[in-house]
Amino acid sequence: MAVNVYLTFNGNCREAVTFYEKIFNVKNTQLMTFGDANMGGEHQLPEEAKALIMHTRLSILGSNVMFSDVFPGSPFTIGNNVTLAIVVNDEAKLRAAYEGLKEGGKVVMELQETFWSKCYGAVTDKFGIEWQFNLEE
Repeated sequence: MAVNVYLTFNGNCREAVTFYEKIFNVKNTQLMTFGDANMGGEHQLPEEAKALIMHTRLSILGSNVMFSDVFPGSPFTIGNNVTLAIVVNDEAKLRAAYEGLKEGGKVVMELQETFWSKCYGAVTDKFGIEWQFNLEE
């Protein structure tokens, strides 16, 4: 079993996925849009929904992270209720991800030694997602 995180965005999911692909040097396999779902029939899709991302997934450091835009008109709350924890044993990778994700974002805690880790920190990225970084030896 695995725990997967699902992040929702308010129309900028494609931009977020592209950003995370670059930071973590990964490529997603498919972006499924609401238009691709071809609901048809009595469920006519508003034009503004057709290009929005209905579902996609990235494998980030061995974990699946799934993404979606909310359907137009659906409620949306910036992802302050989601925190993603990156736990790695490679300090260079940890620092690279931290530096990339803090671009345009806000540092919650600078990378530093704590009683549980030689290198721990946290940032909220430019999309409002909080990331924790923990070096595990």
